[in-house]
Amino acid sequence: MKFFPKETDFFAIFDQMASNASHATALLVDLLKNFKDIEDRVQKIYNAEQDGDMLTHDVMKKLNKSFLTPIDREDIHALASRMDDILDLVWAVADRIKIFNISKPSEDALSIAGDLDRTVDVINRAITELRNKKYEHVQDLCIEINRLENRIDRNYKAALARLFEKEPDPILIIKWKDIYEHLEEAANRCEDVANTLEAIILKHG
Repeated sequence: MKFFPKETDFFAIFDQMASNASHATALLVDLLKNFKDIEDRVQKIYNAEQDGDMLTHDVMKKLNKSFLTPIDREDIHALASRMDDILDLVWAVADRIKIFNISKPSEDALSIAGDLDRTVDVINRAITELRNKKYEHVQDLCIEINRLENRIDRNYKAALARLFEKEPDPILIIKWKDIYEHLEEAANRCEDVANTLEAIILKHG
């Protein structure tokens, strides 16, 4: 038996990745809700992003060394990559708030970040249900992820419309437009996770 490496529990790593992403989006919501100690709050989000990078590297390293995998290798790669993308974009939002020297939060940004946090929480639950092979539950959760992504997309467009209509400062328009775009792109990556989960359950359900 010593000639066969111990099978990697990829689902345990996915659980950690999803939990870490939930932690990061919760920190972002808290940043936008309690707009103080910006540098310290942004640093905490950066730390979560770095933890996410380490988990992603761990998945890729173990994937290269694993002979047997619980789901297709390309699906493991896609799931890890897309969850890492979510974290990268959450960090990008926080980083821009700091480097743009944003002086006060936006209600639209808080609303979208709140929905993003809810979406990542649903991903967290979907990963758990995938591990437990409760594929019908995974499908229902993927539908919820898509519903939330559609809501974020509508709110993103409405936020842009309000920004161009009401903000007199063109520099602030540029700054907030960039932040809104990164929030919306993070939601798109959540939808990519849902698409990957649906592809997995089609193969194994």
